[in-house]
Amino acid sequence: MSRRKDRDRFEAMKRLNPDYQGFRGYGEAASGSGSVPLETAICSICGRRRNVAIGVALEEGESYVCLSCREEQEALDAQADAVTEGEEEVVGS
Repeated sequence: MSRRKDRDRFEAMKRLNPDYQGFRGYGEAASGSGSVPLETAICSICGRRRNVAIGVALEEGESYVCLSCREEQEALDAQADAVTEGEEEVVGS
C-alpha cells in the first residue's frame, strides 16, 4: 500500500478515535512484554520443554504436565465417562 494511503487511513482513524496511536496499539495494553519471569519446565508425560512461570515450575517440579497433555487427558477422561454412562444405561434397561 502506498505511503499516502497509509497516512490517509491513519488520519481517518485518528479522527474517529483521538487516542489512536497507529498499528502499535494503545500503549501499554499492546506492548506484549510480560512481567512474569519464566523458567523452563519439562513435561513429565511428553517430555517437551515449556516456558512456565517460576512459581509453577517450583511448585510442580518434576511432575509438571503441560497444557496440551492435560487437555488430551481430560478428553480421554470425558470419553471414558461417556462410555461408562452408556454401559450403565444398557445394564439398567
